[in-house]
Formats: sequence, structure tokens, C-alpha cells
Amino acid sequence: MSLRTILLVDGNQHERERVAVALRKEIDCVVLEADNPEKALEILEREQISLLLTEMFLPAKDGMELIKKIPKINAEALSMAVIPRNHGDLEVEALKLGAFFYIHTPYDFSEAVIGASRALRFYDLKIHGEMRGVQTRKKDGFFGIIGKAPAMENLYRIVEKVAADAESTVLLYGESGTGKELFARAVHGLSPRRGKNLVPVNCAAIPDELLESELFGYVKGAFTGAVQAKIGRIQYADGGTLFLDEIGDMKPNLQAKLLRVLQEREFEPVGAIKSTPVDVRVVAATHRNLEKLVHEGKFREDLYYRLNVVPLVIPPLRERLQDIPELVDQFILCFSRNRNTGGPTRFDDLVIQSLMDYHWPGNVRELKNLVQQMVVLYGGETITLDQLPGKYISAGKKARGSSGFQPAENPFPPAPRPFDELMGGAVDFNTLVSEFEDRLILQALNRTGGNKKEAAELLNLKRTTLLEKIKKKGIDDKADF
Repeated sequence: MSLRTILLVDGNQHERERVAVALRKEIDCVVLEADNPEKALEILEREQISLLLTEMFLPAKDGMELIKKIPKINAEALSMAVIPRNHGDLEVEALKLGAFFYIHTPYDFSEAVIGASRALRFYDLKIHGEMRGVQTRKKDGFFGIIGKAPAMENLYRIVEKVAADAESTVLLYGESGTGKELFARAVHGLSPRRGKNLVPVNCAAIPDELLESELFGYVKGAFTGAVQAKIGRIQYADGGTLFLDEIGDMKPNLQAKLLRVLQEREFEPVGAIKSTPVDVRVVAATHRNLEKLVHEGKFREDLYYRLNVVPLVIPPLRERLQDIPELVDQFILCFSRNRNTGGPTRFDDLVIQSLMDYHWPGNVRELKNLVQQMVVLYGGETITLDQLPGKYISAGKKARGSSGFQPAENPFPPAPRPFDELMGGAVDFNTLVSEFEDRLILQALNRTGGNKKEAAELLNLKRTTLLEKIKKKGIDDKADF
């Protein structure tokens, strides 16, 4: 999902900067600032803005003009008005012009953060049809990082020391799903740079041909289609922190340009002939062995030593299994916040033991996804072993020995018999597939008590598709609910 950007427009520099700091601290976004409507229009024309947050600039009401113009400039962007208290007429006028909502001056920073957060959630739904992934709050654990294992406690102490030095480059090593980005946020949040932007870039997720312009930006006319200049993410991070995730996937030509940023504290946008100074701290992360890549000639040695100033190794979940109970509790809390479960959700002791016997190749991310699945399916219940997916049960069964426990049937039936078992007679492929589909749908309906919406979610189908299949197959008559 792309980086969300707020444009904050206010002529009072002191108040504007204070609000910008509050937004950057609490919301996953970039905050750009403008002190007048003319400068704001230039930024709106040049950048992809998610949310315009503008004061009214009374008495001329130039802020209202910005709200009127933004749909023509960027149909996807939302706007919010910043209105002096006791000006109810302006509140109504702003809403009529299409503002998503409004906040008041003098600023209440909590109001600004809540209002902007809700607007960006709506923006995500509008653009992507989905909400941002549920995350733990900053006050939960160590900047959202949960764990009290000795290895984690030691890591927290190191992060605090590293963060205090606002210049040193940090290299985070860790398997996929261990929470490297959370540690990058902790380094930024504890550093003197925390009042400026933390800008994440996933070097593996952005195509090679686009990564250079995303990082460095470009000038107007740099290539076909560059009808206006674009600021790169390095410049967004000026004064703050640039987080380069999966740095091991960066191509050699970009490695050379990044090395210059680290050495000279300047960069050149694509197509530019003049360097731009930049003050940025780089935090990089990788799950790959960079030293091995250096020996193989796939990663620049000089860049490796520039990045590897302070290496931090994040332990995989299998090396801190004692943290699993606390992680489970926190994830249940996160996924239950906006869900009416009718009561508390908990994992019984046998489930926790089984999870602690598992090897967790997907680390904390895998555990988080499992907890979300359990809350969706069994929210408000005490979750037992027979409700866990099978791969999480096997280790727990060994730990219990011959207790006599036998898990109930899995939510979905086993696959049809292997093909080689069917060779004794004619194989009707369509019939076999249809029968297996019938069983899947019946199991899902029985599991959800006939709730077709929940059954569709369980099967990862659209509700309309499931209804069509149920009607066509006459499955309603076969269900047990």
C-alpha cells in the first residue's frame, strides 16, 4: 500500500509545526507543510496528496477556495477544514463544499490526530477497498514491539542508545515477519529526529525501473511523461529518517547513488544537473546475508560498510517462545477493539502450549495472522485445540503424550483421494471437483451456523458468488444448521 501524505496549510509556523509533529508521531504518513494557499496549490499540483488539512485564512476564506479546488486537482484526495471555534457558519459551509470534516483552532492535538486518522481510514477504503492492517498502539510494549525475553530486553537497551545518536546508520538483520519495521520506528521515535518524517521504502516491492524515481524524485522533462517535477522519498525524509526495507534487493546502480547520499549528504533527482543537499538518517533492513552478497559481487562492499555501522539482529520467534502468551493477548486486544464479540476472547492453556511447541517459520507476522483468524471465527469464545488449524496442533499432541485427546474434525474436509488410487475405474473429473466444492461449502455453512456472509469470508469468496453456488447446487437443503 502506498505512502499516505497529509498537506497541512497554516500561516502560523509555530502552531503548524506543532500539529505536524503530533501527526507524524501518531499516524503512519508523511506530513508536508505550506504557510499559504499559493504554496499549497503548487504542492497539490506536484504531489499525490491523500488529505488536505487547511485553515480558513480569514477574512478572505482562501482555505475554502483550496477545498473547492482540490477535487479538480486530485479527485481521490480528501480535505478537512481548520476552523476557529464558535464559527458554526464556516463549519456548515466547509461541509457543503465537500470537506470530509473539520477541526478547530486553537488546536487540540488529540482532535487533529483523531480527525486525520479517520479521514485517512476513509481514504484507504475509498482507494484500496480495505483498511490498513491492525497494529498495536505505540503505548503497547516498546513502540508496539511486544516481548520480555532476555534477547528482546537487551535489544531495547541497544536501540535506546543507538537512537540517541541521530546520525549513525543502523542495519537491521532479521527473518521475514520478525518486526524489522517496528524496530526502525522505535529508532526514529526515540531519536532527536522524531519531529520529522519517517519515510519507509520497500526496495523489493517497488519495480526496479520505478525505484530510482521513487527514491530520488525527478525534474520536469526528465523522461517521457514527466510533465512536472516530483519529490522523492529521500527528500520527504529530510531532517528525519529514511527506512530502506529489504536493502539486499537494491540494484547496483542505485547502490552507488545511495552511497553518495550517505557520504556526501546530497543527491540528484533523475534528470537534474544540480545536487540537492539532504540531512537524513538511514535505517536499513534485510533478511539476507549482505556479507555473502558482497563476496558474490551482488552488493557493493563500500555501501555495506557504510550501512553496517550499528548492526542489530532481531531474534526469530522460535528463539523467544516465552513471549507468545503476551503476544497472543495483545493481538486479541487489537483485533477485538472494533468488533462486537459478545464477550472476551481467550486461548486456553493447551492451545498456548501447542503454539509454543510450533517452530514459527513466519515469525510474529504468522502468529498475528493466526490470532486474527481465530478472533474472526471464534470471537467471544475460549479457543480450544480442536479449533486450531492442524499444523499448529501436531507439536502440542506430542507434548501431551497419550492424554487421550483427539481434535475434532478440521473446518474443511481432506482433499479427495490421490489420483493414483482412482485409476482402477473411470475418473469423472468434473464430478469429483463438484463434490469436493459441495463439501467445502457445507462445512463453512455448518461452521458459521448458516451465516452466508461469514461463510463467504471463511472460503475467501464474494458473498454473491457463494449465494449463486448455493442456489445452483441446492446446498441449503443439505446443511445441518
